[in-house]
Amino acid sequence: MSKLISLICGIIFGIGLVVSEMINPSKVLGFLNFFGDWDPSLTFVMLGALIISSPFFHLFKNNKKPIFTESFSYSNNKEINKNLIIGSSLFGAGWGLIGLCPGPAIASLALFNINSAVFVIAMFVGFYLVKLSDLRTQAR
Repeated sequence: MSKLISLICGIIFGIGLVVSEMINPSKVLGFLNFFGDWDPSLTFVMLGALIISSPFFHLFKNNKKPIFTESFSYSNNKEINKNLIIGSSLFGAGWGLIGLCPGPAIASLALFNINSAVFVIAMFVGFYLVKLSDLRTQAR
């Protein structure tokens, strides 16, 4: 049941990305271009998401477990370190250069955009390198 709920949520999320045009890099880059030809339309997408999701976070924040799975998945790591800063910087630079973040990049693969494919491949290589780095650190 959990996998079905995840699939339905993913489909709804993907539809939202398409409708809001977040899979269009020029739309995202227009939003990030504050000092040029700024396109504020994604602000309304974000505000809409907050208006819809905030009441649900408030309603369910004190639950012992989520509705459709066994436990909440929170990170206990509160440490700000070099790896976090470098990773965040690379993520932001990649997003700013190509106009896609991971969710929209994966959704835009359906458009057979070569830039999206390169971005997703680079993203998975990055995931692999982080995992490899973690394994090396644990081996020490």
